Amino acid sequence: MRLAMEQARRVEAHADVPIGAVLLDPAGAVVAAAGNERELSADPTAHAEVLVLREAARARGSWRLDGHTLVVTLEPCTMCAGALVLARVDRLVFGAYDPKAGAVASLWDVVRDSRLNHRVEVTGGILEAECGQLIVDFFTRHR
Repeated sequence: MRLAMEQARRVEAHADVPIGAVLLDPAGAVVAAAGNERELSADPTAHAEVLVLREAARARGSWRLDGHTLVVTLEPCTMCAGALVLARVDRLVFGAYDPKAGAVASLWDVVRDSRLNHRVEVTGGILEAECGQLIVDFFTRHR
């Protein structure tokens, strides 16, 4: 989670919301790391989670990321939760809960919906206060 937090801190240079993600392979090695780049790239899909999934899929030469673990500082939104299911990621570890847009525990549970063809194991609340403070501090400075 600390690596994901480092990624989150890096994006403040280009005024993106500080959310960071790291994808680990089955052995626990870092495959990809990124922070949000929506503002930097003017791309509404440039969430940290999507960026690491794209990078890992390119590196592996496959969209199937089974056996991998995504670590992210904030509970994923519906787009990112759906991407985790589609990429067949085995495990999700996230920091702060997102009561306004969280699609893993707060508003929905996309990644464990039994109607879908893949389910993701979830661990939430890791370094929750620290991850949440990154977001609070960002919006305090930008409002």
